[in-house]
Amino acid sequence: MAYQFTEVDKLREALCESLETVDRCQEDISSQDVLTRIEKVIERIVIDVSKGEAPVLRLINRSCWNNVRFQESVGLVLKDDVSPKYLHCGKPTTATKFALILKILSIIYKLVQSDSYATKRDIYYNDPQLFGSQRMLDSIVDDISCMLKVPRRSLHILATSKGFISGDLCYLEEDGTKVDCNSSSTAVSVSSNVNGIRNIVSSAKFILIVEKDATFQRLLDDDFCARLSPCIIITGKGVPDVNSRLMVRKLWDALHVPVFALVDADPHGIEIMCIYKYGSVSMAFEAHSLTVPSVLWLGLLPSDIQRYRVPEEALIPFAKADERKISSLRSRSYITCQPTWEREVETMQNLKRKAEIQCLASIAPHFLTRVYLPNKLRYGGWI
Repeated sequence: MAYQFTEVDKLREALCESLETVDRCQEDISSQDVLTRIEKVIERIVIDVSKGEAPVLRLINRSCWNNVRFQESVGLVLKDDVSPKYLHCGKPTTATKFALILKILSIIYKLVQSDSYATKRDIYYNDPQLFGSQRMLDSIVDDISCMLKVPRRSLHILATSKGFISGDLCYLEEDGTKVDCNSSSTAVSVSSNVNGIRNIVSSAKFILIVEKDATFQRLLDDDFCARLSPCIIITGKGVPDVNSRLMVRKLWDALHVPVFALVDADPHGIEIMCIYKYGSVSMAFEAHSLTVPSVLWLGLLPSDIQRYRVPEEALIPFAKADERKISSLRSRSYITCQPTWEREVETMQNLKRKAEIQCLASIAPHFLTRVYLPNKLRYGGWI
């Protein structure tokens, strides 16, 4: 029997009324524009060489908090006046990365010019000794996207998705393949080309982001989507990959329904939720197409630990890394601008304990799906 969620319906109506105030995704860059920007980079290198100077690439430090600012309607965005970091061809410490960037630029140029696509994994395994590691290649692709000021999808390099999705949702892939996510027992992998998805059909009343794969599977096993009401559940299996974030954003744009987050009551879970909501420092240059600022924190709230009298033995003491992370979170502007979130983070810091979603099973085996989530959604227990 499906539950009636009046508070969710009210939230959905309010969301639809306020859509015109939300920043929309940036338009894709044309293929010709991508080619032109690559040509300008190569042209600068040729000019430097012709002058007898060592070529230099101008990159942006994507790990520096000083290079981003918080914009409430978007999230963490790149500052306009960021100072570039210079990658010198002539320095032993940077020459290898300089060469690898040129190599990837040549691959991108050919892909865009021929209107074809390749996955980062395919590119890496074409010459694994050259790139050294998949992580190195991934980082270079993001550096190029940031340097050219081009969305990564416009580079014609796709990433293999690690996320899964299930629920009341059907759509067509770019090649015309129909994808049906309605199966109650199995999930569908998030598309590697989210931008190409079209003809989205869904009666979902809300989208639920689930932090961990284990919790996501538990929801599937308990037939969560059918038991409650039409909804969509998605997981990035921990820290989300770009495709999982793109998918949440695309569904939010298409369906105009509330988006909730179900994460562990620990510093790591809160940070993962904030990545979906406000983005990350390393991908701040693509914030407009990756973030969903309306994400609501459904649980597990630190205050729920005491409210539901979670047994002490089910809690985990803070490690030093947790203390450092919680202190960092409390200093971030996207936490301090939300008093209710700030109070929850303070509660966790004072408690010096963390709790995984699975701890609710210590109350009752099906407490999460039969009591906790239905009550939260019915009575508006989110912040």
